[in-house]
Amino acid sequence: MRRLLPFSLGLFIPFFALFAQTTAPQKELTVGAIFAEGGLTGRAPETIKWSPDGTKVSFVQRDDTGERGELWYYDTTTGEKKVLVSEVKLAQLSPPLSKIKDERQKERVTRYHVAAYIWSPDSKHLLFDSQGQLWYFDLATGTGVQITSSSDPSDDPKFSPDSKRLAYVRKHNLYVHPVSGDQGEIQLTRDENKDKDKDKKDKDKKDDKEENILNGEVDWVYAEELSVRSNFFWSPEGHDILYLQMDETRVPTYPITDWIPTHPRIDSEKYPKAGDPNPVVHLGVVGSGGGKTRWIKLTDDDDTYLPRFGWIREGWAWAQVLNRKQDTMDLYFIDTRSGRTRKVLTESIPDAWVNVGDDFYITKAGDRFLWTSWRDGHTHIYLYSFSKEDPLSADAKLDREVETGDYEVIEISGVDEQSGTVFFAANKGDPRREQLFSVKLDGSGMQPLSSEEGSATGDFSDDAKHYVEHRSDRLQPPSLAVCSSGGPCQRVWESRSVAEFGLIAAKDLEFKADDGTLLYGSLLLPTNADASQKIPLIVYVYGGPAGQTVQKAWGGPTELFHQMLVKEGFAVFTVDNRGTPNRGKKFSAAIRKQFGGVELKDQLAALDQLEVQFPQLDPARVAIWGWSNGGSMTLFALTHSGRFKAGISVAPVTSQRNYDSIYTERYMGLPKENAKGYDDSIVSAAGNLRGSLLLAHGTSDDNVHFQNTVQVTDALIKAGKPFRLMLYPNKTHGI
Repeated sequence: MRRLLPFSLGLFIPFFALFAQTTAPQKELTVGAIFAEGGLTGRAPETIKWSPDGTKVSFVQRDDTGERGELWYYDTTTGEKKVLVSEVKLAQLSPPLSKIKDERQKERVTRYHVAAYIWSPDSKHLLFDSQGQLWYFDLATGTGVQITSSSDPSDDPKFSPDSKRLAYVRKHNLYVHPVSGDQGEIQLTRDENKDKDKDKKDKDKKDDKEENILNGEVDWVYAEELSVRSNFFWSPEGHDILYLQMDETRVPTYPITDWIPTHPRIDSEKYPKAGDPNPVVHLGVVGSGGGKTRWIKLTDDDDTYLPRFGWIREGWAWAQVLNRKQDTMDLYFIDTRSGRTRKVLTESIPDAWVNVGDDFYITKAGDRFLWTSWRDGHTHIYLYSFSKEDPLSADAKLDREVETGDYEVIEISGVDEQSGTVFFAANKGDPRREQLFSVKLDGSGMQPLSSEEGSATGDFSDDAKHYVEHRSDRLQPPSLAVCSSGGPCQRVWESRSVAEFGLIAAKDLEFKADDGTLLYGSLLLPTNADASQKIPLIVYVYGGPAGQTVQKAWGGPTELFHQMLVKEGFAVFTVDNRGTPNRGKKFSAAIRKQFGGVELKDQLAALDQLEVQFPQLDPARVAIWGWSNGGSMTLFALTHSGRFKAGISVAPVTSQRNYDSIYTERYMGLPKENAKGYDDSIVSAAGNLRGSLLLAHGTSDDNVHFQNTVQVTDALIKAGKPFRLMLYPNKTHGI
C-alpha cells in the first residue's frame, strides 16, 4: 500500500474549484501535460544495469511515448556513451509496455521493476525477456537467438555462474536450459508439494495443486510486502540451485472481475488478508542437472515467513526466518549437503517490528557479514564475524556497530572489499534529505560522497568502484550521473527544464505533536494572492509507514499537480505525522496496533499551528486528499473530525480486515489479539461523514481491493450520507 502518485485528474479541478479563485499562470500547467507519457520532464532511463566486470553501465532510453527506444551503455574506462542495441533490435528483444494489454500484468512489471534484460557473468552477452520469451544476445556479433518458444512465459531468468546455462520459472516450476548446443531444457521441479505423502487422498485435486505449488516463483504478498523479487539462486560454482517452494493451497482467493464483456470474466487472485492462512514455505536444494530436491528444515513453525535466503559459498547457505508477528527474525546458516542448520543470530523488537530489507551482505572472504538493525532506536549497520571453516560451529559474533547517530540508514548501497569501504544511503543531518555516505568497515572515516543540495541515491557496480547517482531537488527534476566512488561524476542524462513554468519554492515548516515530537511540513502559497481575501487550503496526506511526503527531492507529477493548484489560487500543505518512515523506531512505532488516530491527531495539530503562522489561510475552506493509505487517511479525517470542507479519497483501505496479512499484521498485530483495533474501521464510522466526498477506485485493483470502496459506499448509503463516486473499469492501484 505505497501509492503516492495521482491518477487521471479531470474531476479534481472542478471539485476543488468550488471554493477557489483562479489567476493566469506564467506558462500553463495542465493535467494533460503533467500526466502525458514522458510528462513535462521527459522519460527517464529504464532498467539501469551494471556489467558484472564493472566497466559498463547500461540503460534503456525510450522516447516520450515509450514506443521507440535504444539500449545505451556508458564505459567507465573510456568515458564513452554509445548505443549497445539499436532501436530496431530492441523493438523485438524488449517491446514497449504498450504491447502489454493486461493492466494487472503491466502494473506488475512497473511496480516490481521486472528487468527487461540481464547481463551474463562474463559481461559478453545479454539475455532479454521479450514478454516471456527469452533471447540470448551476443554483444560481439550483435545477434540474438531465441532460447525459449513455449506458449507459456518463462520468468525470472538467471545465468549460471559460468554463463553457459540459464535457469528460469515456467508454470510454477524451475527449468535449466543451455545457451548453446543441441541439448534442450531440463525440468528441475514438478507440480508436487514437499509434503506430498500427506496428500495421497487428494489425487483428484491434482490440477488444483498444480496452481497452488510455486517452485522458485514469488507470490503476490511476498512481492508486495516483503519486496521479494526472486525465489531461487544458483550456487557459486553452479552445481545446485537453492529455491523456495510456496504452497498457496490454504490461501483464500479474491475475485477480480472484468465487467466489460457481456459475460464478465473473473480472475481469482490468491490474497491472504489479515488473519488468513499464509503460503506455507519450504526451502529446498536441487542439482542444476536434475535430481531429487533436498529439503531444509529450519523451524517447526509452519506459520512463518522466509523473506531472504542465499549462498555463503558452495555447499553452505543462509536464510532469514521471520515470525508471523514480525517482531523476531532469526538468521540460519545451512550445510546444504547434509541439511544441518544452526540459528546464528536473532533480531527481536518486541515493542515494534523487524524491518526486512536487502542489506544482508556476506564478504567474499566468507567470514563476516553486514546486518542492519533498529536496536539502538535508529537503523544502523552492524558487522558480524563467523567461522569460515565451519559456519555451524558457533553463533555469529558482533564485532562492532559500523556507524551511529540520530539518523536512519536507508540502505547499504555497495561494499568495496578491496578498500574495506561500505557505501550507504542515509538521512544524516536532515530527515527530509537522503544522501550517499561512505564509512570504513572498522567504523572510521565516515563522510558524504557529495556536498550538493537535494537528495541522491546510488546504483553501485558489484565491486563498488563506480555508481550511478540519481539526484534531484524540489525544483530540480532528476538527473543521472556515472561517478567514481569518492571521485568525479559524469552526467549521462537529465530531465527537461521546468523553469519556464515558474514553479514556486515550498516553505519548510516545523511543528510539534501533542507529546512534543518534531514534525516536518511544507507549504506552497500562491505568489499573487489578493491580500484582502483568505486563501483556500488543500492538505495532501499519505501518513502511512510506507512513504514520506515532505522530502527535499523531486515530487514528480504529484508536485506538478500541486503547483498547478497553487497557480489556481490554492495553498497546498503536507506534513509527515508520526508513523511515517525514516525517523527512527519510536517515531514509526507510534501507530502500533492502530491506524488513523495518532496520524490524524498530528495532522490536526500541525494544521492548528499552520493557521496561526499563516493567518491568510482560510480555516473555513480546507480540503484534504490522498491515495492508498492517503485515501484511507482522507476518509478517516472526514469521519473523525469536522475540519475539512471537502475530500478526495483514491483507492482507500476502509477496513484493516480487508488488507493483506503481512502489511496489516506488521503494524496492527494479529486480529485475534487486537479485535477492537480491527473492528474500529472507516466503514463502521461512515455515519459520521462531514464534508463533500469524492471516492475513486480502479475495479481491477489487486492491491487495495475495490471491495473496500464497495463496503464504505454501502455504509454511506445506509447512513444517508451523499457522496460522489468515480470508478475506473479494469484499472489497477495505479489507475
